[in-house]
Amino acid sequence: MTFSLGIVGAGQFSGRFAALFQAHPGVGDIHVTDLLPERAQRLVTARGLAGTFPSYEAMLESPRIDAVAIFTQRWTHGPLVLQGLNAGKHVYSAVPMAIRTEEVAAIIDAVETTGLTYMMGETSQYHPATVHARDRIAAGAFGRLFYAEGDYVHDMDLGFYEAYRYSGGDNWKATASYPPMLYPTHAVGGVLGAWRTHAVGVCAIGVRDDRGDGVFEREISQFDNDFSNATALFEVAGGGAFRTNEFRRVGYPSHIRESRFRFFGTEASMEQLATVALWQDKSGVQDITELLEPKPTLSPDDPSLEHVAPELRAAFTSGSAAVHDRARLPRAFDHLANGHEGSHHFLADDFVTAVNTRTLPPVNAWVAARYTLPGIIAHQSALQGGARLEIPDFGDAPPL
Repeated sequence: MTFSLGIVGAGQFSGRFAALFQAHPGVGDIHVTDLLPERAQRLVTARGLAGTFPSYEAMLESPRIDAVAIFTQRWTHGPLVLQGLNAGKHVYSAVPMAIRTEEVAAIIDAVETTGLTYMMGETSQYHPATVHARDRIAAGAFGRLFYAEGDYVHDMDLGFYEAYRYSGGDNWKATASYPPMLYPTHAVGGVLGAWRTHAVGVCAIGVRDDRGDGVFEREISQFDNDFSNATALFEVAGGGAFRTNEFRRVGYPSHIRESRFRFFGTEASMEQLATVALWQDKSGVQDITELLEPKPTLSPDDPSLEHVAPELRAAFTSGSAAVHDRARLPRAFDHLANGHEGSHHFLADDFVTAVNTRTLPPVNAWVAARYTLPGIIAHQSALQGGARLEIPDFGDAPPL
């Protein structure tokens, strides 16, 4: 069984997934659309795909398209996802799910109403630290887990200026000021992807930028935002807490590792830094760095990455780690480039499998809401000087 797919947005990121969807035995024809038609055509020509559509609307109107995969700018996802679901298409969306609580609620309602597949492509779901912590939590190795930390620390100087120029055109500074806590899932998703709970309340602090280069300046910002760094402390259901950091001005080698995680329980703890990871209990410390380290499958100097800033190329070249279970993946993926700590192969397969078997993907709409809403409410808390705010919850996914 196969389905046809429409890729929405032909930027630097979508091309890597186009190759995976094209190789997957569960996907048939692939078409592309982009606001810049020449980009869509370049991707179709480079990959030998089925063709282009002149607009997203034209793609949604076509009976030749069964599903869409959205790789557009991060604040556009909510409305585009709703359009896709309401047009009768299954939807894969890059992160975040949306930037407003109302959009999240509308997507969940649309998934319930239509019965279609929705999946958010959160890379940290398959981050090696998340996978290992998830397995150890399931085995009871932590004892009672009561605290965790998830950081997404990516300095603007390490590739983000180039990326925003590429995607934002002449107005790139207005969009480069995107609020850090509205891109929360690489931190929140890694914590909650392992710890089966959800956030119920938050206090957050934002740090106003002082670079003075027009980025993160409210007078220029499309989002009226001047926070370049933000920290949030969340209370979770069942007792306990986790903290996340979203940093865009930070002295840290994000080209080595952007997301990192720590978990603390009554019997053991686990900590990950840029180049080392440790398992710790009351008897001592075990170095688990090799267990969690993905092995590169593509050279950062590969010609296919020539348009990607050097500091961003690690996100496109990482292979799998020892903790990844590759047995369930298509063998066609074995020699294809991976990325983001080995997550790309699993994300593509999760979506294809969910559509073809009519099962819920791991990061379905209800899970995506729990990964996304904490950041939306945290940003509101930061704007209110750290006020504690309640986080709405839409519950678990209903049985199919």
